[in-house]
Amino acid sequence: MTLVLIGLVGGIITGLSPCVLPVLPVVLLGGGSAGPDPVAARRRPYAVVLGLTVSFAVFILFGSLLLTVLHLPDSAIRWTGLALLVLVGLGLLVPPLGHLIERPFYRFPQLTPRAGRGGFLLGVALGAVFVPCAGPVLAAITVAGATGRVGLGTISLTLGFAVGTAIPLLAFALAGRGMSRRLQAYRRRQALFRRVSGAVMIVLAVALTFNLSDVVQRDIPNYTQSLGDSLEKGVSAASGGGTSSADCRSVLSSGTGLMNCGAAPAFTGIGTWLNTPGGKPVTLASLRGKVVLVDFWAYSCINCQRELPHVEAWAKTYASAGFEVVGVHTPEYAFEHVPSNVAAGTRRLGLTFPVALDNSYATWNAYGNQSWPAAYLIDATGRIRHVAVGEGDYGGEERLIRQLLTTSHPGRALPAATEVPDTTPGDPDQTPELYLGAERQQGYHGAAAYETGRFTLPAALPADSFALSGTWSVGQESVTSGGDARLRLSFHASEVYLDVGGTGTLTVSSGTTRKTVRVSGAPDIRTVVSTESPRAGTVTIGLSPGLTAYSFTFG
Repeated sequence: MTLVLIGLVGGIITGLSPCVLPVLPVVLLGGGSAGPDPVAARRRPYAVVLGLTVSFAVFILFGSLLLTVLHLPDSAIRWTGLALLVLVGLGLLVPPLGHLIERPFYRFPQLTPRAGRGGFLLGVALGAVFVPCAGPVLAAITVAGATGRVGLGTISLTLGFAVGTAIPLLAFALAGRGMSRRLQAYRRRQALFRRVSGAVMIVLAVALTFNLSDVVQRDIPNYTQSLGDSLEKGVSAASGGGTSSADCRSVLSSGTGLMNCGAAPAFTGIGTWLNTPGGKPVTLASLRGKVVLVDFWAYSCINCQRELPHVEAWAKTYASAGFEVVGVHTPEYAFEHVPSNVAAGTRRLGLTFPVALDNSYATWNAYGNQSWPAAYLIDATGRIRHVAVGEGDYGGEERLIRQLLTTSHPGRALPAATEVPDTTPGDPDQTPELYLGAERQQGYHGAAAYETGRFTLPAALPADSFALSGTWSVGQESVTSGGDARLRLSFHASEVYLDVGGTGTLTVSSGTTRKTVRVSGAPDIRTVVSTESPRAGTVTIGLSPGLTAYSFTFG
């Protein structure tokens, strides 16, 4: 019930946000373009919104799964919606074609009244186009996809979200019908207005195809952003039933820096343990009396790779003083689900503390975690006292460890504090992480659509963006190189890393330098640029056929 209510409120917020602007004219016109039949005019707004709600929920829940099974690009749902939108527009322009489009619905009179069939199909098309607006729900669906399960909670959240979105959109559709009733000219020239509505729908579909509507959304403040952020935290807490890191993040400057965040959840859903005798599981109950650090990480995450040397040093230094580290490896990518890949990554990073493979996200959800890396400091009584999210301030974190150790064992002498260099980047202009897969792609700049095929490099490349040339296969999480494949990146950083796997070579050209990086085995980050200080630059990377690239990260 909590997830239904969260979804309902989130849907209402989304239906009133700038995200609705590109489809709003279609809803208004669609609600009032039913033709001379008064029954059709009365029912059409409901049919439009019913079709949108049904398709919206179905596409969110099962669209990604269906595309994976059929080996289709992620953009297929959006393109299908745009094609249907054009088809409905043509049906309004050409009445005989409209009757032909509505004919398949004649078999379902009990589900969709005949007068509203065209409206229902229009709603189905809008639902596919509207899917990218489902921010908080898509975050939950991403986790559901990673676990391989779509459960009752996910379905409840999605349906609540779809119904919530339908409420304001129904108001817009009814407003469109009301306007059409009040216009005397409309009553005299309904056929003309239907054709105009069809033409407008086709124009809007073209605008959506070329992302022209993004300009409007960028220029209008997102007045619902703060509400959406709060809702997303609620989704995480309700889905996992655990502690929210946002609520428990303490501020080191506020005295002790320790808080009481409740009892630490048990490790759950762990299939494999590394670095334990015989692979036996570790339980928090067995560690009672010790100070414990539960560290969430993923082996190909550059932020984690910079944080883990500090965690390993603490594990070794304070083991004799009653301190224990348990690493929880929760995968970000599909290849990080493979135990042998994680084991190899653990060895490369030199980790000796126990590592739990949380492939089902069960422990991640139990803690309400949202980030890699994230460390939960637990006292000797089993309560979470501090949450550190991301990199940096390792000295402050170590002081809290020492404080809890002293509290749990008064009078026990502690070893000297560790001295591990803090390599957290301090460049305020550093390029953010850029994902290459279609599911979370960001920063792409090019003339071609971001889908499998042949690409050509643009004449210029804006800052913090990348482009492709040659032949590429675009998947949900990654892109795979074909013939003459190249990546060009415009960045600001000291270090540039490419998360890439397979067998082959990277040919890296930056300024006057050129080098070859050999790639072999499971995906992991490879350094492609390394300089002494942050700078703006451009690098071109040639990939031999068959290599799979996932993301750019920076340092």
